[in-house]
Amino acid sequence: MAGLVEPTAAAALHEAGLNDRDGFALPDASELEALGRRLAALGLYRPHDELFDVRATPGGPALGRIDRGALPLFGFFATGVHMNGLVQRSDGLHLWVGRRARDKRLDPGKLDHLVAGGVPAGYTPDEALLKEAEEEASLPPEVTRQARGVGVIRYAMDRPEGLRRDALHCYDLLLPETFTPRPADGEVEEFLLLPLSDVFALVRDTDEFKFNVNLVLIDLFLRFGMIDPESTEGRVLRAGLNGPVFDDEGAAA
Repeated sequence: MAGLVEPTAAAALHEAGLNDRDGFALPDASELEALGRRLAALGLYRPHDELFDVRATPGGPALGRIDRGALPLFGFFATGVHMNGLVQRSDGLHLWVGRRARDKRLDPGKLDHLVAGGVPAGYTPDEALLKEAEEEASLPPEVTRQARGVGVIRYAMDRPEGLRRDALHCYDLLLPETFTPRPADGEVEEFLLLPLSDVFALVRDTDEFKFNVNLVLIDLFLRFGMIDPESTEGRVLRAGLNGPVFDDEGAAA
């Protein structure tokens, strides 16, 4: 089984004669791309004109390709990259965040990571990170390559666009105080450098951040000791207010 089909897509697959004993089956996975175009023509989703690999399991071999916008419609697994752009200042640890453009179809105007995006077909997460960093924040590859992979977050969530079954590859990058990101592809309206304690409060008290960005930030707070595991109120620990001290290689000490 590769996906969990959304009801409106199920009706279209039934009409196409793709019924199988346990659901739906496409005899030739190479036909996925054409099937995606057919469903887009029926108005079931808005295509992104960007192909993503379709896998039966996260990290498994690619079975075929389909437009990114169709992934939730089929409940296919998707892979993304999210990078925490951190700055250690004398007054504490800060985080670069971007504000999504107002014309974005998903969560317009919401706060986002310095760099975040999906992994296109044929790319590894590391390669996608280099691509997104240059396109979104004008980060040169030699800087982005210093980012450290810190884990993978998997979640499943019913969204207006369908069932999201995502694996987010998370990275930390320590940036110099002199660095200022510049929007490059029109997907980011502005970048803001915020104290990490302020970011914590925004996640805890508001819905300002894009829905899955919160997951990556909560992971950051946990790793940096900002959440008291004994508290039910999500308190910021005293030691976490100024952020961790980084070693010479940019890793949290």
